[in-house]
Amino acid sequence: MGGTLVGRLARLGFDRLSNCAQRRYSVGMTANHSRILALFLAIAIAAVLRLVPHPPNFTPIGAMALFSGAYLGRRSIAFAAPLGAMLLSDALIGFYSGFWVTYLGVAAIVLIGWLVLSRLSVVRLGVAAIASSVIFFLVSNFGTWALSGMYPHNAAGLAACYIAAIPFFQNTVAGDLFYTTLLFGGFKLAELLVPRLRAGGPQPA
Repeated sequence: MGGTLVGRLARLGFDRLSNCAQRRYSVGMTANHSRILALFLAIAIAAVLRLVPHPPNFTPIGAMALFSGAYLGRRSIAFAAPLGAMLLSDALIGFYSGFWVTYLGVAAIVLIGWLVLSRLSVVRLGVAAIASSVIFFLVSNFGTWALSGMYPHNAAGLAACYIAAIPFFQNTVAGDLFYTTLLFGGFKLAELLVPRLRAGGPQPA
């Protein structure tokens, strides 16, 4: 009888512990799913903003890639999300010669976000945004020089291509800074307002 009672109490304790663990696991998964959905939504909104009329090179592309690299912990997803968003928006805008070079630039910016923004601070964010502008400028214009046929394939032609693109660079920097502030600031505000979105992600430096 005593052994039976002890056994029942042990099973009862185990069941309660198991139910508690299951509830915690369920809550954790719900929070995680909510956060991931919110991150994907932010990236999708950034991609849609590409379709809105804007000054040349003033786009959310760099900020979207930084955001994905910083917040989507798994590298495969961090690269796939912005590149998939780019692919869908390009399907609407229309593909262009050498579009894959732009995608290489986006992938490089994701890597910057993943490496630099594992811990967030205003300084890190500003440096990462400007670095993404520089990377995109170098990669995209190298593609123009190599593929467009507009410039001779020599050092002078490459220099001429970069020089011709300088007037547009200020818009690239302005767009990256603006949309980086919008994406990261907007998501930080969402985390403050919706507690279930706070789990994980880059930590303040």
